[in-house]
Amino acid sequence: MPITHILIANRGEIAIRIARAAGELGLRTTVVFAADDSACLHVRAADHAIALTGSGPSAYLDIGGLIGVAKAAECDAIHPGYGFLSESAAFARACAAASLTFIGPPPEALDAFGDKARARALAMRAGVPVLAGTTGPANLKQVETFFASLRAGDAMIIKAVNGGGGRGVRIVRDAAEVAGAVAAAGREALAAFGDDRVYAERLMERARHIEVQVAGDKKGVLALGDRDCSVQRRHQKILEIAPAPNVSDALRARLAGAAVNLAASVRYRTLGTIEFLVDADSEDFFFIEANPRLQVEHTVTEAVTGVDLVQTQIRLAASTPSRRWA
Repeated sequence: MPITHILIANRGEIAIRIARAAGELGLRTTVVFAADDSACLHVRAADHAIALTGSGPSAYLDIGGLIGVAKAAECDAIHPGYGFLSESAAFARACAAASLTFIGPPPEALDAFGDKARARALAMRAGVPVLAGTTGPANLKQVETFFASLRAGDAMIIKAVNGGGGRGVRIVRDAAEVAGAVAAAGREALAAFGDDRVYAERLMERARHIEVQVAGDKKGVLALGDRDCSVQRRHQKILEIAPAPNVSDALRARLAGAAVNLAASVRYRTLGTIEFLVDADSEDFFFIEANPRLQVEHTVTEAVTGVDLVQTQIRLAASTPSRRWA
């Protein structure tokens, strides 16, 4: 479906980035703003700006309100940016129901990758290695049983089924810590994401964190390089390096192949990132999660590939090949 006018359903830096990319493609843009954001720079970045009802983050999470604004402004597409509703299958479906192009993956892919336990199962079916862990969301008894099954000296990491950003994560090294860690991770996940479900995996003590940028359209999926994000604090990324250094050609090809296979298994569209842990003492790697959206760190890949990922994302959503790929 052709795209001529995009509603940017976000704020701040990413809204400015999208407005610039769309403008360079000759597309019109309308940006939204909450009451307390009326003086923010992103309000002046687009062709038009429309006030949302309410203030704070909740204004940008109002699916009905955003759809109403898009229709009133005669937009034909919505770009969710990152955060807020960027990974919401409900938002993607609401856009489709309103005949608006959602500039992101299809709802089915958002459903599949939004649940990390389900994503693990998808990876296993696609032949992508995963760390030993619980099967699906786990209760305390199941987590205790899994921890007891580990080799002596191995540790376990508990993770929220939904969400990210290092929230709902706890490391367990002793059986006496399991109950408290499950409860704490669940409470934090509920507060942050509205979902207290957790699962557990074996903790890889000496691991590199490498993510593969993927892009897909109706013809298939390809990899657009990788990034190393191993330098972290409290499970949050601090430094991104692209391409990932000290990676053999063989391992890089295997990581890219695994990422493409997994994304293709759900008929992935537009941009996404497939994340892996790589054993620092070998070339074994394991899938940990997928981010079905544009990531904050997309500019690192742009700097080394010369591909404008936001423009590519828009073109893919419109089913128009990027000139860069022609």
